Amino acid sequence: MNQPPNDPTTKMGVKHESNGNAVKKNQLEFAIGRQVYEFRNKLGVTVADLARQAGLSAGMLSKIENGMTSPSLATLQALSTALNVPVTAFFRKFEEQRDATFVKSGTGLVIERRGTRASHQYQLLGHSMSKSVVVEPYLVTLTATPDVLPLFQHAGQEFIYLLEGEVTYRHGDKLYPMAPGDSLFFDADAPHGPEELIKLPIRLISIMVYPRNS
Repeated sequence: MNQPPNDPTTKMGVKHESNGNAVKKNQLEFAIGRQVYEFRNKLGVTVADLARQAGLSAGMLSKIENGMTSPSLATLQALSTALNVPVTAFFRKFEEQRDATFVKSGTGLVIERRGTRASHQYQLLGHSMSKSVVVEPYLVTLTATPDVLPLFQHAGQEFIYLLEGEVTYRHGDKLYPMAPGDSLFFDADAPHGPEELIKLPIRLISIMVYPRNS
């Protein structure tokens, strides 16, 4: 008697999707469902009302909105008519690019900021310009006290979190003594920077957020 093919993607002779295809399909179903839910909410229509207008059961519509089923093209057409949106509108969230940046320890891109010295290092840990704002996370390391400590001033906002060492940090006319675990969130339009390096080395995370066109 012939045995079923020795293929990990088969079971009882039936071919199954690879994990990658299954994940992508699930993402598409979820994206469509989220769009249907958002359009329905915007119109202030209940699940029962939209289901009736689209010729679906309330249970089926609920499954679609929760990404639990893959709607047919005919179903999407019926929903687009009921919601008064083009069919392509259901795919917008899926088509948007979602970026991620992974940086191994010690491999961040070293950036020379204006006013910094050799003992004041910025490592860029990621960069996002996909929206209306730019987000730049840095690992900042200070290993010695330079003759002049730099002050910075730029558009947007900044968040710093001290990992190691002790520093007095200036923002405008105010000084903040910082120890490991302390954080500071501020308007970066005001002059800011380390005022006094109390305990070296100093390591902190700095996250800068500013308008993309600045």
